[in-house]
Amino acid sequence: MDLKQGLAQYKEIIDNNITRFIPENCPPKLKESMEYSLKAGGKRIRPALLLMVCDHYKVSRELSLPVACSIEYIHTYSLIHDDLPAMDDDDFRRGKPTNHKVFGEAIAILAGDGILNTAFEILSNLEGIDPKIQVKLIKELSVSAGITGMIKGQILDIEGEEKQLTSSQLADVHRYKTGKLLTAPLKMAASLSKLDKETAEALYSYGDHFGMAFQITDDILDVCGSFESLGKAVGSDEKLSKSTYVTLHGLDKAKLMAKEHVQQGIKELEDNDIKVPYLPQLLTYLLNRKA
Repeated sequence: MDLKQGLAQYKEIIDNNITRFIPENCPPKLKESMEYSLKAGGKRIRPALLLMVCDHYKVSRELSLPVACSIEYIHTYSLIHDDLPAMDDDDFRRGKPTNHKVFGEAIAILAGDGILNTAFEILSNLEGIDPKIQVKLIKELSVSAGITGMIKGQILDIEGEEKQLTSSQLADVHRYKTGKLLTAPLKMAASLSKLDKETAEALYSYGDHFGMAFQITDDILDVCGSFESLGKAVGSDEKLSKSTYVTLHGLDKAKLMAKEHVQQGIKELEDNDIKVPYLPQLLTYLLNRKA
């Protein structure tokens, strides 16, 4: 099975299970808003990363699937809040009107809050798991998404508006804002798979390079992409006067930097004899992605 088929299979698994963790007694309007964003599609890269590793190391789907969905919940809540007028003020996400455009800002904020908290409810409800690993999963996700992770990246991003960031400062923004939640699935998969320290750290390093390559190509697509392919407005970074890899280094150098991260990520896998299917191809895919 090639990468495209593999990703499609993982996406289908997540799509078919993503809303089943919303409590039955959730208020109807809130549930509708939460489901609207959770079912909006997307590539499901983050949960797919976790499932790829867990499948390879024979972790049961009964255990790995809820954990994978918890990561997608965090990602989805962050998109709802990121699209709000107080943040990026975006009208479209994945080709559909953003949550606040459909349900209003107040409901959108509550939907984001609800999805965020449900992510940790999912992890706390896991059955048949070593309690120490369960606590570790909760910590890994909360730290990756929290004030020393994704949220830190968000504040660095906001503070960087209207400023000319250095290359190092921009790397910090993206390592936290984007990278932490792309490394989290690999950390959590390593915990579920009970991997040795050396293998786990190699996966983390792969995730770091994956996150940087992902963000650099995102910056490139914001300049070269289209609404039709991305499902959202292009040029949003320019509108907010944000520094990007393209504005700092130029288009050709940005493409070269993305390629270097791809090569380093693949090298981490090869040097540590990690043979998880799709991981090398997934990095290469980043260089050619259109959305």
